[in-house]
Amino acid sequence: MTTPRLFEIVVDCADPTRLARFWAAVFGVEPVLRSADWAYVEGEGTRTRIAFQRVPEPKVVKNRVHLDVEVDDLEAERARLVTLGATVVGEVVEDEEGPFQVMLDPEGNELCLVR
Repeated sequence: MTTPRLFEIVVDCADPTRLARFWAAVFGVEPVLRSADWAYVEGEGTRTRIAFQRVPEPKVVKNRVHLDVEVDDLEAERARLVTLGATVVGEVVEDEEGPFQVMLDPEGNELCLVR
């Protein structure tokens, strides 16, 4: 018997194409747009596939799971992601692990830039 391995993380969303293009730009990869209901990104920067599937209901509360994106220059990446359609939430937070910035992707899903 083989050991189970994480294959992909799936994000429910209204527009899989839009989110796949956003996240592909974040990681510098090409999106895979399988249909209007399913798309994904994967590559060197993602370490695992991130998929997006269309669902009818809107996002209404804070995510129970979010992505932490490790960056070398927090301020530069924050500015770059804003130009891609992300929104900054609050100020940079500093804890024992280092600084991080909470952001929202174009559909309001939380993410953190971490250094």
